Formats: sequence, structure tokens, C-alpha cells
Amino acid sequence: MSRAAVTVIGAGLAGSECAFQLARLGHDVTLREQKPLKRSEAHVRDDVAELVCSNSLRSDDPHTAVGLLHEELRRVGSLILSAADFARVPAGSALAVDRDAFSRRVREGLEQSGRVRLETGEVTALPEGVVVVATGPLTSAALTQALGAYTGEKLYFYDAIAPIVAAESLDWSVAWKQSRYDKGDGADYVNLPLDEVQYRQFVDDLKTGQKVTPHAFEEPKYFEGCLPIEVMAERGEKVLAFGPMKPVGLRDPRTGKRPYAVVQLRMEDRAGTAYNLVGFQTRLTWPEQKRIFGKIPGLGHADWVRMGQIHRNTFIDGPRLLGPGLRLKAEPRLFFAGQIAGVEGYVESTACGYLTALSVHAALTGGQFVAPPGTTSLGALYRHVTGEAHPEGAPYQPTNVVHALFTPLPERTKKFDRKAAYLSRGRADLTAWAPNAPHEVSAPPAVVAAQPDASATA
Repeated sequence: MSRAAVTVIGAGLAGSECAFQLARLGHDVTLREQKPLKRSEAHVRDDVAELVCSNSLRSDDPHTAVGLLHEELRRVGSLILSAADFARVPAGSALAVDRDAFSRRVREGLEQSGRVRLETGEVTALPEGVVVVATGPLTSAALTQALGAYTGEKLYFYDAIAPIVAAESLDWSVAWKQSRYDKGDGADYVNLPLDEVQYRQFVDDLKTGQKVTPHAFEEPKYFEGCLPIEVMAERGEKVLAFGPMKPVGLRDPRTGKRPYAVVQLRMEDRAGTAYNLVGFQTRLTWPEQKRIFGKIPGLGHADWVRMGQIHRNTFIDGPRLLGPGLRLKAEPRLFFAGQIAGVEGYVESTACGYLTALSVHAALTGGQFVAPPGTTSLGALYRHVTGEAHPEGAPYQPTNVVHALFTPLPERTKKFDRKAAYLSRGRADLTAWAPNAPHEVSAPPAVVAAQPDASATA
């Protein structure tokens, strides 16, 4: 028997996950998506759950906060994680996917649910009834204005995406395949080496190259977890060499030595026809990208599939505007999910969509939404959005899931033991929380030995 109907606006990762979970709980869902009739500045594909910034969902090691979030989402039956596992491509210990296969799999899951109806076209006014706003960081101007009546001041920051190069245009006499410390299959990344002179020239070019500038009325604010590469270069001569261009764990097979710096490229698709420049999100103009990046050894004849871009992301002040269950205080029929609520990253958006679905289900069935404990990755994100994880009066900014958001460990926990402690505690507490979830939570996998943090750069 059908339960109350819900409208979910936005068929990105948060909206798709939310719609799927609501359907799984017996609700009919209208999933509204403006594509293909209209696209944001960053989107290029027409399908649901489009990955724009990177095809990597970051580290899959459960000793990292995001890796534990992967595990928790698998345990609760996430559509997005299931699709990611299906469309996975080699990327060492990171979870990377073939974008097209991933989106198709998500669409199939929504269709097979039997309760999700996808409607295309821009949403310019809020529909009647219960609504989940999962429009992401690039919410249209019309809907932003409609939401403004309830949310007031808009917050924002700038985000950037990295360029993509055709594999056949790489100079393979320079490039070689190897993962840092030979993790994964040991050859999941392509590496381009720079000596010290080449690296210093590259940094100088980044500093002096022409950039896309914001409008006069816009103050540039960047998300710290996805800074443009030229912004990192401006922070110090060696920032890149210790960041996305760090050469640790790599040896140039031509010399047998570690390069001074290295550019790593990650597969964009299963066929390996295109590669993403890892950590090279940028606001350089397109001609400058071709000129500067073309100086990198191995990219002298690069065929660019996509140039880097910059776009403005929007989010609401969750701790001020949202009540329990990610429900808008000023209009309780409205719920928020994903990046617009102030989480950053694809996996975090998925998790937020899942939690919002549980909250909507509780509201529609007369139940009570019980958030996961703050000792879990799911609960840590909820602590962030509600402000529980931050000092009183601290400014609210989007964030990825990190251990700093978790309920603190006992002070006596030694630094070396912290990752294992977060993992074992989180696994146990998700199991204990399971009776508050409206569907089964699977048992945790066996605890494995702690590994070095292998989070991939966006």
C-alpha cells in the first residue's frame, strides 16, 4: 500500500539516494530534475547522479572517515554505493568509477524501485506538499529566490574542477603507470615527472597565468578541500610538492629515482581512454591552461577532453535554519539534503540524502527520527549540519567528513591507536543504532589492520 507522496528536487547523488530510500520505505516519489532541458554551468551529461568534479569517491579504507562512510552506506543499502561498486575502475585504494556506467546504474535502481517517477524541467517554485530540496551547490536562480523567502541570506563559496586529457595524446616515453607505494594493482595512476627546475617554472607560471575573475560584486571564497591549484601555489613555493604533486612512493623507471615532483593522472573510464589530472582543479583561463599544462613533461601534445572550470556553490546555514531531521524550521514541510545543506563531497551528499529520507519517513508515518550516533560517519555529518560538532558562534562552512567531526575519543587514546579506535567504535555503534533504522543494517565486516590514509585528491 502506498504511503504519502514526496517531491524530491534534484536528481544528483543526494536526491537520487533520498528518492530511492523513500521508495524503498513505501512512499511514492516525484523526482524533479532540470536536465536535459536546462543545465548548470558545471554539468555536461543528461543522466541522473552526474559526477562533475572528479570520478573518485576518495579513499575506500575504513580507517579514514570517508572510507568508514563508504562502509556504513553499504551496510544500510545505499543505491549510490552499490552503483559505485558496480562501476568501479582501478584507482589504488580510492573508489573511482566509470561516470557513465555509474549514472546508468543509479537510473536503473530508481526505475526498478517502482515508486520513483522522474520529471524533467526546471523547478521555479516550490511544489505543494512534502518537499526535499536536494538541488546541490548550483541551485538555479529562480528556485534560489523561492527558497530565499524562508532561508534569508545566501552563503556561497567557489569550487573548481580539473581538466581531462585523452590517453592516446600522452607521451608514453615520459609517462609511466604506478600507484604510490604500489597500492591497489600498483598501476592505477599515470605519472608525469618534473625535476626541480621544471617544477619551479610551473609554480611561477601558475602564479602569473591569467585567471577567470569573479564578478565585481562577488568575494572569492574557496572550499579548502578542493582549492584551485594556482591558489595552492600562491601559498608557498613547495605547497604543491607536498600536496597533489608529492612524489612519495613513486620511482621513475627511466632513472630509478624519485622525481622532484609528479603530476598524477587517474582513469576517467573503464576503457582508459581519458585521464583526470589529480588535484589540478583550476580557475586559469582555458588558453592559459593549455599553455601552462602543456609544458608538463608528457603533455606537450595533449588533446584536452575537458578544460578546468570554476563555479560558485551555494549552501544554507544549516545550524541556524534546520531543525531536527534536516527539516526547515520556518517551513516544516521542507527538508534539505546534500551539498545545499552544507556537506561537501559526493559521498557526504549521498549520506545526507539517506538521512533526510529517514527523517521524511518518520515525519510522514508519525514516527521519530533518531539520528545515528556521532561516533559513526553518518552521525558525524549530522553533527556538522546541525552545528553540534562546532563551537558556539563558529562560522558555518561546508566540509567533508573528517574525524574531527566525530564525538571525541577518550583522552587516553594514543595517537597511533586513534584510527582503529574510530573504526571499531563506529562499527559497533552503527549496529547498536540499527533498531532506529526502518530497514536492516548489515553486520560489519571483520576489522582489518590499520592502513595509511589513502584519501585521493579531488
